[in-house]
Amino acid sequence: MYVAPTQVLQASERWLAHTLRVLGIGHRQRDDEPLEQLWLNPRLLIGQTCGYPLVTRLKDRVRVIGRPCFDLPDAQGGEHCSLLVVHHQASWQHLADLRGSHAAVNGEDSNSGMNLLRHAVAPLARDGRFFARVSISGSHRESLRRVAAGQADLAAIDSVTFAYLKRFAPQTVAQVRVLGRTVNSPTLPYISAHNDVPVADLLDALNSGLRSDPEITDTLGIVQVLPARLADYEVVQRYETQAVQWGYARLD
Repeated sequence: MYVAPTQVLQASERWLAHTLRVLGIGHRQRDDEPLEQLWLNPRLLIGQTCGYPLVTRLKDRVRVIGRPCFDLPDAQGGEHCSLLVVHHQASWQHLADLRGSHAAVNGEDSNSGMNLLRHAVAPLARDGRFFARVSISGSHRESLRRVAAGQADLAAIDSVTFAYLKRFAPQTVAQVRVLGRTVNSPTLPYISAHNDVPVADLLDALNSGLRSDPEITDTLGIVQVLPARLADYEVVQRYETQAVQWGYARLD
């Protein structure tokens, strides 16, 4: 799920190569099919998804292998959050100040871009509304670009993505300011199809691959892959339930 900037993609590719060698797998099939198809591909050995689709569309259809434990700003101990960003020259100081504004969301099924933002805004909504407009950007990076360009007022950015961009592509975040942060959420889970490779073996291989190259750990900021299960992500659905109870079922 984290494929940019280039340094992050290259480190992830090296990690995956090490992991596959530990598992005795020498050939890797291309994985450029649409995410939904990839997640549900019966041959999927190791993949990564978002916590929100995991607890909605994917539960009982994939196995949870583990979750990354980062050592990054706003992402530690197997948890991360979303950072609420506005233009660096904007006068807003509190989330409530943005009532009637325009929010950019990376995707309707994103936990970090949509679900956590909805949970943060829900107590502030009036008659089920808070924003004047919500637009779908397609990615966190595009959401940042729109806020920086004045084409949107607010976006919720995965704290891991923000940390990567701040380190390796600082110009991407130079024109935005962090207004606040959401509640914490489990980091994005690694998943596998229902197959004959035990989850414990996959988890061990991921950690072995991570330990094989200190540069991978340094670049990705991942200390280890923690064991995880579907129940760890029930909190994601609880955030949705709370928003509904507060009368804010849809980000609007």
